[in-house]
Amino acid sequence: MATDARERARRTDAAWTAGPVYSVVRTTVRFVLWPYFRVRTTGREHIPADGPVILAPVHRSNLDSFLLSPLTRRRLRALAKISLFNVRPLAWFLASLGSFPVRREGADRESMRVARDLLDEDNLLLVFPEGTRRDGPQVAELFDGTAWLAAKAGARVVPVGIAGSGEAMPAGARFPKPCRIRLVVHPALEPPEPRAPRSALRAWTADLESALQSALDEANAGI
Repeated sequence: MATDARERARRTDAAWTAGPVYSVVRTTVRFVLWPYFRVRTTGREHIPADGPVILAPVHRSNLDSFLLSPLTRRRLRALAKISLFNVRPLAWFLASLGSFPVRREGADRESMRVARDLLDEDNLLLVFPEGTRRDGPQVAELFDGTAWLAAKAGARVVPVGIAGSGEAMPAGARFPKPCRIRLVVHPALEPPEPRAPRSALRAWTADLESALQSALDEANAGI
């Protein structure tokens, strides 16, 4: 089932309709949602224009994925839970936006394989290093998954701080509030060596956590 859903997603992603759909959504976010939330951005030039790149923001709200799309002209890819692809119209829309289905229940290996495939095709991939939504001004302790993925794919990793989205749409909220939001993009981190030992991956992850904290602090200071 997962394989069939991914094949349909790939066909949709490759179809001529995908680009226009993504452009319409990104334009809507830029000229409707950004003004609504009075979004301010810093450091958009730090997102590389080509090659495999992991966009690695903090995660404070379901709004985060949508708010990030206008930061770059590149199409942003992401992984999404497979249950969202059970309804064909929604599956078509998500695939057009660059999302690919994965099973989340004990399927970290599968998620990593799909993510690496996307990076091997020189895509810009959205990865939340904290794993899930968090609250507060502190970056949660990170696991080594982002480091492993960056090392295997040779992907640079761009830390992004997001402030205000958790207040605009906290967990459980049905509608967003017009709170001010700040997006801060910091310079990309070079990936670890492909055969880096676990100790090197842990050290690199600590550097990413520090960079994320710095970006989040700057974003919070600008609210």
